[in-house]
Amino acid sequence: MTGVVTNQELRRRGAATLLVLAVAAVYYGAARLGLLEQLVRGQVTPLWPPTGIAVAGLLVFGLRIWPGVALGALLANAAIGPTPLTVLAIVVGNTLAPVCSYLLLRRAGFHDDLDRLRDALALVFLGALGGMLISATLGSSVLVLSGALPAGDFWRTWSVWWTGDAMGVLVVAPFLLVLRKARWPRGVALRRWAEAVALTLGTLAAALLATAGTSASLLFLVFPFLIWAAFRFELAGAASCALGVSTLAILAAGHGVGPFAHKDLFTNMVTLQAFNGATALTALLLAAVITERNRTHGEIKRLCARLTDMVAAMPDHPVTDQWQTSDDPDDPGRPTGDGES
Repeated sequence: MTGVVTNQELRRRGAATLLVLAVAAVYYGAARLGLLEQLVRGQVTPLWPPTGIAVAGLLVFGLRIWPGVALGALLANAAIGPTPLTVLAIVVGNTLAPVCSYLLLRRAGFHDDLDRLRDALALVFLGALGGMLISATLGSSVLVLSGALPAGDFWRTWSVWWTGDAMGVLVVAPFLLVLRKARWPRGVALRRWAEAVALTLGTLAAALLATAGTSASLLFLVFPFLIWAAFRFELAGAASCALGVSTLAILAAGHGVGPFAHKDLFTNMVTLQAFNGATALTALLLAAVITERNRTHGEIKRLCARLTDMVAAMPDHPVTDQWQTSDDPDDPGRPTGDGES
């Protein structure tokens, strides 16, 4: 009946509201964690996890959760923004950026499983580097226009903002997309578990040594472990290792230790973002290539098996006819060979 809201409709609306509130809560919690390592004006960080959460949430649940992204951004920026109008503009930018990234990715035919090289490239160039231009440009501009930031600091702030948002997409979004479909493995051999443990411990040890153990630049030590993770555990292993390595690098840069000691902010930011970008790209692109290769290999094996079954089911199977025996030496069906006299 028109004008009457059914119980099913009420439940649907209630579930949608709870989903939006859950997205806002997760966004706000991730923002508080990101602000622990702020580098510019108490609100610009080298890694902004909420952007990755927002993009992953939009890819999974669709545009219906954008109010949750906006609400989370409002709660995160309300206490640190210089004026209400500036906060509103930043919230608009923080909402538009992941929404535009989502629309660009869907337009490009993006697969959430990241099982193709084109999906990894789309996430890098459309979802991260392209879409996050909106939030960085709008946020830095309103800070300058409001007088909260000197005009001379615009490009430094813009670069940190843009790379922080982009790294959030490259590092956090793939991990969440993998986590969404993660299931406890069953029937896995003990040596496989041992390899996973060895990979985890080795990655952590290399990352700690590279980022905190010495002032020498040993950041390259983590890349063999990223390659190992991508080859043996595909996106699940590569995304997890990249997230851990990037987090440790950001902590080291924030505290000015390891390769980030005794250097100015600009040098540390260039080093950090180059390292995080190389880490994310290596893990993401290599994992996508390996996944695509393994899937293609599996499809070829299945097609070969089907073709073998079809040939075996044929009445005049050439393999069977070739080895039929006959008493007639002139019979063409009689088997021959190099050793036959």
